[in-house]
Amino acid sequence: MKNFVDVNLGERSYRIILANSFQIDPNVFGGTGTSVLVVTDSNVDPLYGDAFEEQLVSAGLKPARLVVPAGEKSKDFECLNKVYAKALECGLDRGSSMVALGGGVVGDLTGFAAATYLRGIRFVQVPNTLLAMVDSSVGGKTGVNLKQGKNLVGSFYQPAGVLINLKTLDTLSEEEYACGLAEVVKYGVIYDADLFAGLEEGTERLLERNNEMLAKIVSRCCKIKAEVVGEDEKEAGLRAILNFGHTLGHALENLSGYG
Repeated sequence: MKNFVDVNLGERSYRIILANSFQIDPNVFGGTGTSVLVVTDSNVDPLYGDAFEEQLVSAGLKPARLVVPAGEKSKDFECLNKVYAKALECGLDRGSSMVALGGGVVGDLTGFAAATYLRGIRFVQVPNTLLAMVDSSVGGKTGVNLKQGKNLVGSFYQPAGVLINLKTLDTLSEEEYACGLAEVVKYGVIYDADLFAGLEEGTERLLERNNEMLAKIVSRCCKIKAEVVGEDEKEAGLRAILNFGHTLGHALENLSGYG
């Protein structure tokens, strides 16, 4: 199974690739011989770090890896400085790439690092959570948190590509999977009544993590996100619809210390 969704943003357009494995195209990363810094977290690294790095090497790329602690607290300036330091240690230049292998925290952190390191280098999203697949990996929002609130420092910086391996959903905890399902339901509520009806009809298969159903749902959600971002990249109008529920959600996260 292999599917594509295109995000049309003129010169900054890119492709979302959905498959049941890691699909490594060297050109997405900058071409054979490119130095690549993979940023991942302490939960994802034991599951996929080695295998992903081996595939990068097989594709003719030159990877290095940085592992940050799992969780929202890594989305701060301390971890951001660690990414910069590792990039300098590895000799990354403007022809190099940064890769986010993980969920939304890793994607936001790595994306902002890529946007600001040497005034911007290539960035690739490899999301492994359902929430990141259908939301944060698409659209170019990057950033870190301050003590005063979430995502207060950041930028719009589009990736060169998004590589989705649906099989990584098999290792998600029930809690993380439920977080992603909530985002999928939101798409149905704000944009696609047919999607919502399909979720109701296929609840059992969805809870069983049926691969065929997940492939269709993730693809549909990515298409919705791509359509919205294509019309309103920087949230001047239509894209605000994707923030449905965020005001209350961010307030609760802040009160709970992002725990």
